[in-house]
Amino acid sequence: MHLSKKCSAFKVVLSALLIVALLQLIYLSFLSKFHGKQQRYRYSELFGGSGGKKNGHQEKNSRKERLRYSLSTGGIFDNSGQYRVYKNLIKSDLTTNQKPGSDPSAHVLALASHTTINNLHHLESLLERWQNPLSVAIFAHGQDVKFATALVYALSFFCPRIQALVDFHLVCLSGEMASFPEQDREHFAGLEDCASVFSRLETHRDKYKNYAISGNISYPNNLLRNVARSGTESSYILVIDIDMMPSADLHQQFLAMIMKREQASDEVFVLPAFEIRHARKMPASKAELVQLYQVGEVRPFYEELCPRCQAPTNYSQWVNSHVRGTGTLEVAYTLTWVDPWEPFYIGPHTVPLYDENFKQYGFNRISQACELHVAGYRFSVLSSAFLVHRGFKIQGEFHAKKDEENKHNRVLFRSFKEGLKTKYPSSNRRC
Repeated sequence: MHLSKKCSAFKVVLSALLIVALLQLIYLSFLSKFHGKQQRYRYSELFGGSGGKKNGHQEKNSRKERLRYSLSTGGIFDNSGQYRVYKNLIKSDLTTNQKPGSDPSAHVLALASHTTINNLHHLESLLERWQNPLSVAIFAHGQDVKFATALVYALSFFCPRIQALVDFHLVCLSGEMASFPEQDREHFAGLEDCASVFSRLETHRDKYKNYAISGNISYPNNLLRNVARSGTESSYILVIDIDMMPSADLHQQFLAMIMKREQASDEVFVLPAFEIRHARKMPASKAELVQLYQVGEVRPFYEELCPRCQAPTNYSQWVNSHVRGTGTLEVAYTLTWVDPWEPFYIGPHTVPLYDENFKQYGFNRISQACELHVAGYRFSVLSSAFLVHRGFKIQGEFHAKKDEENKHNRVLFRSFKEGLKTKYPSSNRRC
C-alpha cells in the first residue's frame, strides 16, 4: 500500500515535468518561428521588393530604388579599363536633398576617404568625430563585391548619421559587377539595426594584411582617392585614410578661419600627421595630443618607416607654436615642398588629381604633393588642427611584397617627374 502511493506520487511528478518540458518546447518553437518571421520581415524590408509605399516606408523604398538604379547602370570604367566604378552608389540625404538657397556652410569642407570592406568598421568612430559630409570610396573584389554592396546599403538604411552625411562609391575589377542582394537571406538576414551592421563588419576586419588582397589584386589607392574626391562638391576637401582621425571641431574651426581669409587657389592647408599607440584614446585637441607626444605615446606619422616623408612638417615648431585665442584656427607657418614630403592637407577642389598609375605601396601620395609643388602651390601648416593614425606603424607588420612594390613605384615616379616638365612648362620648380 505504501509502495503504491509512492509510485503514484512519482508518476504525478514525472507527468508534471513532462508537461513543463512540452510547454517549454512549444514556447521555444513559438519564439523561433516568431524570430524567423521577424528576420524575414526585416530582410524583406531591407532588401525586398519595391512595392508597398504605405505605412511610412516611402523614403526607405525610394532609397532602395536609388540603389537599384545605381547598380543597373553597370558603373563606368576607369581610364585604364581595369576597374569598374559605381560613383554615388549610395547618396547621403545631404547630397540627395540639395536645394537652391540651402546653407552654403554645409558644402565648404568635406572629408574624402578610401578603404576595403575589412577596414570599413573605422567609419563609425570617424563619423562620430567628424559629423559632417563624408565621401567614401570602397574597393571590393570577388565575393566582397556583393558583401560590400549589401553592407553599405544596410549602413545607410539603419544608421541615421550615415544616412544623413555619407556618400558611398564602389570600385571593383572591370570584369566584376555589383548586384542587389535579394536572394542571400542566410548571409544578411541578421542585420536588424546600426549596431548589428557594424558587428558584421567587425567579423570581416583584418581579412587582408595591408595591400595583400587575395588573388594578387592591386589596391588602386589613387583611383579611390580621386573617386572619393569627385563624389563631393564642397569647396575644400581633406583626403585621408579611413583609419585616421582628425582633431575635434576641425570643420567649424576651418569654416571660421576661411571666412576671414582672402581665398587663394594656390594654397593648401597642411595638418601635421601623428600615430598613436593602439591602447590610447584618440586626442581631441592639440593640448591633449601634445601631452601624449611629450611622453612618447604619440609620435610623428611614419617615424619608423620613413621619417623623411613627414619631417619637413617641422613637428618641433608645430608643437611649440603658440595658438592665439581658444579654439582659433590659423596658419602657423608656410613651407616649401621638399622631396620626399607627403603631407596630408585641406585643399580646394581644383587641386590636381592623384596619378592613378600608382597602386599598392609607395609614392602614391608623394607624387601628388610633388605635382602641387611644381604647379606652384604653397603649403600652409595649420596651428592646431591635426590627424592621428590608429596604432604605430612598424617595419615587421607590412605585407610580403611591400619592398617589391616600392621599387616598382620608384621607377614609375621618375617617369612621372619627367612628365611634369611637359605638363608645367613655365614652372621653374622641380621635384
